[in-house]
Amino acid sequence: MRRIRVHVKNTAWNTPEAAEIFTITPERFARGLAAHPELAPYVEATYSLGEDGWPAAAADAEALVGWDVRIDDAARATPKLRLIHVIGAGVEHLMPMDWLPPHIAMVNSKGIHASRAGEFGLMAVLMLHSRIPAIVDQQKRQQWTSLYAGPIAGRTLLGGGGGLRGGPRPRHAKLLGLNVIGVSRHGRPADGVDRMVTPDRLDEVLPQADFVFVATPATAETTNLLDRRRLSLIKRGAGIANVGREPVVDYRALADLLRSGHLSGAILDVFNQEPLPASSPFWSVPNLIVTPHVSADDNDSYAELTIDLFLRNLRRYLAGEPLLNMVRPDLGY
Repeated sequence: MRRIRVHVKNTAWNTPEAAEIFTITPERFARGLAAHPELAPYVEATYSLGEDGWPAAAADAEALVGWDVRIDDAARATPKLRLIHVIGAGVEHLMPMDWLPPHIAMVNSKGIHASRAGEFGLMAVLMLHSRIPAIVDQQKRQQWTSLYAGPIAGRTLLGGGGGLRGGPRPRHAKLLGLNVIGVSRHGRPADGVDRMVTPDRLDEVLPQADFVFVATPATAETTNLLDRRRLSLIKRGAGIANVGREPVVDYRALADLLRSGHLSGAILDVFNQEPLPASSPFWSVPNLIVTPHVSADDNDSYAELTIDLFLRNLRRYLAGEPLLNMVRPDLGY
């Protein structure tokens, strides 16, 4: 094995909570590297914060880890760079990727969120079923009206991907007795999913759903995927949660459907502007719970899991093996 230089570009996050979760400090990286003794003697890491000295700080790096990793004229600015690891699952902030030379491979951190995202997704579905958004609204008004819900078994959950990507695991949904409909580009069957369809059949399955769980990345194909027309197809009294990206769902139309009572509740974890400003109208939409982008991030292990995934891919790169979580710029994820 040969020596390799890695550069870690940390972002100057806008909240201390985000900085705590996502910052890869030299100490964190060293602990992660210690778990890969076959790599440890050969990896030399450097670090930078924000845009100071960027991209000169990575000029000699062969591998790069970070979030804001766009490099203008990358072939000239970072001539040795061959591998970029994005520390999140989404890469829409790097689109279009015309800046990425074909000789540089990009991977992401898809999958490290799975346990936490699955728990949050299951919680969100149970909250929607139990009318918790409406009950929270009543509490704000000091109103006592009993809103009952029967057993959840037999209801239908509609979500994205064979593993209900970014949401409740199908096996957990089945333990609750839910019928599970998945949506994916390929439409192939998946374990725990009763029915898998392609996105062109959304109009057919949306009216069947009691709960719609959105964890879809923002791409050219998915922008406004759930527009006003499609949201109106969801049955009256259903609930929706979005932990993917705001551009996938028409939030204004969703707010109108909540105000009219067509939808019984919504949980939104992602917004174009974060933190959500105090002037945002979404704070006061009835039967809507706003969560501050916490559905998948884990302050106990996110950075550690990211480092471990990067180092596993680094070993694969050095061995000439296929990389995990390859990003396809043509698809946007």
